[in-house]
Amino acid sequence: MKLYCLSGHPTLPCNVLKFKSTTIMLDCGLDTTSVLSFLPLPLVHSLRLSKLPGWSSKDGLINLEKELKECAGRVFVDSQPEFCLPERELLDLSTVDVILISNYHCMMALPYITEHTGFTGTVYATEPTLQIGRLLMEELVNFMERVPKAQSATCWKNKEIQRLLPGSLKDAVDVRSWKRCYSLQEVNSALSRVQLVGYSQKVELFGAVQISPLSSGYSLGSSNWIIQSHHEKVSYVSGSSLLTTHPQPMDQSSLKNSDVLILTGLTQIPTANPDGMLGEFCSNLAMTIRAGGNVLVPCYSSGVIYDLLECLYQFIESANLGTTPFYFISPVANSSLEFSQIFAEWLCHNKQTKVYLPEPPFPHAELIQTNKLKHYPSIHGDFSSDFRQPCVVFTGHPSLRFGDVVHFMELWGKSSLNTVIFTEPDFSYLDALAPYQQLSMKCVYCPIDTRLNFHQVSKLLKEIQPLHVVCPEQYTQPPVSQSHRSDLMLDLQPPPMPYGRCSVLNLPFRRRYERVYILPELANSLVPNEVKPGISVATVSAVLHSKDNKHTLQSVPKPPPAPPTKKRKRVMEEPPVVLAPKPLLSGAVPLEAFLVILQKHGVTEVKVEETADGYILHLQAQDTLIQLEEDGTHIVCDNNEPLRTTLRDLVLRFLQKL
Repeated sequence: MKLYCLSGHPTLPCNVLKFKSTTIMLDCGLDTTSVLSFLPLPLVHSLRLSKLPGWSSKDGLINLEKELKECAGRVFVDSQPEFCLPERELLDLSTVDVILISNYHCMMALPYITEHTGFTGTVYATEPTLQIGRLLMEELVNFMERVPKAQSATCWKNKEIQRLLPGSLKDAVDVRSWKRCYSLQEVNSALSRVQLVGYSQKVELFGAVQISPLSSGYSLGSSNWIIQSHHEKVSYVSGSSLLTTHPQPMDQSSLKNSDVLILTGLTQIPTANPDGMLGEFCSNLAMTIRAGGNVLVPCYSSGVIYDLLECLYQFIESANLGTTPFYFISPVANSSLEFSQIFAEWLCHNKQTKVYLPEPPFPHAELIQTNKLKHYPSIHGDFSSDFRQPCVVFTGHPSLRFGDVVHFMELWGKSSLNTVIFTEPDFSYLDALAPYQQLSMKCVYCPIDTRLNFHQVSKLLKEIQPLHVVCPEQYTQPPVSQSHRSDLMLDLQPPPMPYGRCSVLNLPFRRRYERVYILPELANSLVPNEVKPGISVATVSAVLHSKDNKHTLQSVPKPPPAPPTKKRKRVMEEPPVVLAPKPLLSGAVPLEAFLVILQKHGVTEVKVEETADGYILHLQAQDTLIQLEEDGTHIVCDNNEPLRTTLRDLVLRFLQKL
């Protein structure tokens, strides 16, 4: 069993498991942190960005003024943002049989895999994961296509040039494989391969293994996966939460008795309490609005935004913010808000019960009805006529590199009355803000990440007790910025097996058993012998038939009759003599009882020597050795066949013939 690790990002994993003749890809996360190396894509022409000076090396040998621009001491690529894809050279991805998706954030690289590697298999995901994943992909395509860049920067990717570049560009990983965003056609083609599954539904893969998704408690439709054969079990835990939020709670009990547990997607902010961050978010928002400023919340169009809106729903009246408009701007804003209300069976119990009252499970429906929350596909059209300040705007993308958020950063960045509040943990807020410096607006970092922290995962692993744990190498040591915090790492016995990008791990267990079926007519012919109380054994002569990883014992076919010869006198050939198989022996030869029976047969001078495997009996008068071992008995007797036969018969008295 092997694990190929194609992504170095611990919360956006992409691994391939080879298990019992099947090749299974576990998630295909897209590392979008690469976009922080690029300049923002403004929706309207930005004089500030267009006047940024180009970059050239101090010695003047490298001049990339058309590709690289300087801003506040940092250098950015002036081109369409590109993404760091999962590794595609480590193994032939056309051999992948299935792809299992754990949540909608971990499927954003799917079109790159399904459309450009020769993949012909099936993708398995829950319905909310598919539908919300589709929204996020469509939004990403929309962000890119509405602000196209004519030029494409490639010279800076040259190895010789890259190592001379300043800052983060020099350290960027595998830049030659970075790719622009896929098209809407590729999204639709990739998602047409998805087969929907429900929690605890069992799916057979080629008769070899069975896969089953379990609720992970992190987001709508998010899953952990069980991959098991008749005798082995692998659990894949990715993006799980034990907090009481809107999704169904995590199914922990089904993860028990795992031979191997692959653990990814822990919280990116282990020191931040989500409830505390929500409180800070609300108080900073209220403070800014009361001072006459605007609040910008860069966020994804699904996920944490549902919890933020629910929190604000409870907070608005008590904070006297009833007249403040809330705007949600995204090409998929309407679909996202509607989807969250119709996936009732994927919600926690409290929200499910509201559906039968009937009430909408999320309070943002009421905010929309009372006109406190308005949603728009973009800043153009109706929004420009409805827009009034001070207000709160939820929009994407959290990287601040594309989407409507770029416009608001340019619009509000010059005033210290305004505040940008970062709630998504995927991007460093300092790196996200770098191309907007010098910035006057206030910046607040309230990352809300409900995924498992190290304390919770340690407690979980003690309860489910997997034999082996495999995890990203980042989880086996404290963060670089807090190297003294040994509580911010996995401290397990035995130690977890770490992996990094391009690692290939041999997972530490071997298949020991295989299930074999026996046909009824063959089973009917068996004659069992009881060897121990409750245990019977029978010998069988059969043909083993294997097809589609299913093994069956069938009766030995009888040989066809010989065709008659053309000779006038038929010679009746005698049938070949079929020797009966030697009987199998079971049991053990007890030393004391064997010595007694030897004495009765005149063998008195016996020297007994104990060995690691049993005993050696030296019959001195007869110059013979008898080795008594757990799984066999050997009689060494030269040129005395009658004695050897007698000793053999004495040994057989203690054994059972099958």
